Amino acid sequence: MRLFLLISLTMVAFAANSILTRLAIAGGHMDPSGFALIRVLSGAVVLGMLMTLRGGSLRLLRKKRLPGAFSLAAYMVGFSLAYLTLDAGLGALILFGVVQIAMFVHAATTGMRPSLRQVSGAGLAFAGLLIALWPGAGGNTDVVGAALMVVAGLGWAAYSIIGRGAVDPLAATTANFLLCLPILIVLLVGPALSLTITGAALAILCGGLTSGLGYALWYRVLPQIEGATAAVVQLSVPILAILGGALLLNETVGVLLMVAAAMVVGGIGWTVTAPKVPVDHR
Repeated sequence: MRLFLLISLTMVAFAANSILTRLAIAGGHMDPSGFALIRVLSGAVVLGMLMTLRGGSLRLLRKKRLPGAFSLAAYMVGFSLAYLTLDAGLGALILFGVVQIAMFVHAATTGMRPSLRQVSGAGLAFAGLLIALWPGAGGNTDVVGAALMVVAGLGWAAYSIIGRGAVDPLAATTANFLLCLPILIVLLVGPALSLTITGAALAILCGGLTSGLGYALWYRVLPQIEGATAAVVQLSVPILAILGGALLLNETVGVLLMVAAAMVVGGIGWTVTAPKVPVDHR
């Protein structure tokens, strides 16, 4: 029950990231670059405080920290810029559709031969993702925004795969945020930076609570669950984001978006619950 509650809390935090980012950026309260920077900075501050209270060493300058930092940076950049044009629910659907397909491909190429059921499920999910990505699907898909969210999805997939090997989840997440910050400064700082008090508050909330603490919790949960379970539970995030976007942001939920969501969620659910077939090493 405790593990279930931790997973549920993490999924709500993930969905809240989409809603808070969309609210700040599409609402004109902050530019995407500034939002990403404050989000990561506030996450790093909160996580650093927790590390200080807990004690222990970060061992920040270690080679194995860099993949987590770069994958987090790719996610942050793509995620923030994509929400200039994408609705919260659609963005989350694209993000987690790409994440699960990428994780399926990773599993298939690193020790597991996919079965017919897995291939058919992945094909259904990919077809649903194409519907979501297709310009005009549901009347609100932007090509550039969708492409940026694909980049974010690939970054988050890498971040999740790396996280399964984290020995100290809090230290790993803190190090990722601290190392990600200078990467974002190089990539995003420019004359277009602008913010309001509301935008800054939303970025701090998104960074310190739903991102920093949410990701630390995710890194803690990941080693306790199977890869298939980790994939399945994340399927709840697009649905939560779609509902949250409709209720809180007055976003329209079109028929095509619902069809795409059903195909992506159903296809991936069918795929990751299939019995695994080990690679034949003969």
